[in-house]
Amino acid sequence: MVKRYLFLSFLWAVVACPAFAQDDLWKLAQSQDSTQSEFTSATFKAVRLLNGHTVETNKAGVLLFLIAHRFGTLNSGAYELWGLDQATIRLGLEYGLNDRFTAGVGRSSLEKTYDGFLKYKLLRQKETGMPVTVTLFTSTAIKTLKWTEPNVEEQFKYRLTYTFQALLARKLTERVSLQLAPTMVHRNLVPLAQDENNVYAMGAGGRFKINKRTTFNAEYFYLLPGQTADQFRNCLSLGVDIETGGHVFQLMATNAQGMIEQFFIPRNPGSWNNGDIYFGFNISRVFQVKTAKTE
Repeated sequence: MVKRYLFLSFLWAVVACPAFAQDDLWKLAQSQDSTQSEFTSATFKAVRLLNGHTVETNKAGVLLFLIAHRFGTLNSGAYELWGLDQATIRLGLEYGLNDRFTAGVGRSSLEKTYDGFLKYKLLRQKETGMPVTVTLFTSTAIKTLKWTEPNVEEQFKYRLTYTFQALLARKLTERVSLQLAPTMVHRNLVPLAQDENNVYAMGAGGRFKINKRTTFNAEYFYLLPGQTADQFRNCLSLGVDIETGGHVFQLMATNAQGMIEQFFIPRNPGSWNNGDIYFGFNISRVFQVKTAKTE
């Protein structure tokens, strides 16, 4: 209980403290209005680190189309072609309402789940004065799989899961960026008696820029002990970002099959030690659907 209060206190402190389809995303990310030159830009190359979100938001009027794909586990053997016969996919759309506020929706094949989220960049790192960028994130997920709980009466609320995050990132150098992601996931119905409805976790990750168009990324979500059944594991992901024109390709190895927080944080059974490794990728493409106003 003490750990939870400490976690919530930390989260509260964080919140309360003071076309894009052109040839080159990198050039676009580097270009800034002269009035905003003091703000740090391009902390990360994409809006996802690997599975989880980054502090980045879309520019105003920009629509992002995201395809996320995970094959089966490598230890599934030759019969499943080491995971290639098994696949999970999520399709998503994310729109920049302004330069700091993004809204998104998506649909995952895993448990036929729909999700929607809001993401607001509360604070921006500056050359002087503000050491970090802080982005607030909240999402709702709805499982539409046919009801299979014989001992529980079907109710719509039992299909819902909510996620709340405060994403804190600092661009240390042009090559290195780090991020923390204190997280709470609330599930209206839990799968096992040992599971708690409220689950608290701390995400940590970063990127190292190899060259102008390629970065190495790492991401880890640590579940506070005693909140879930012993069969669930912390999520560890390693990968690279490759930028080609208006696309960003993210290639990764992860022990998580699900691609939204309700799956890869409290309900992740995969173990790196047992060979439960999923190869996957994210592909994002941005479109300027509304021209930004100029003075």
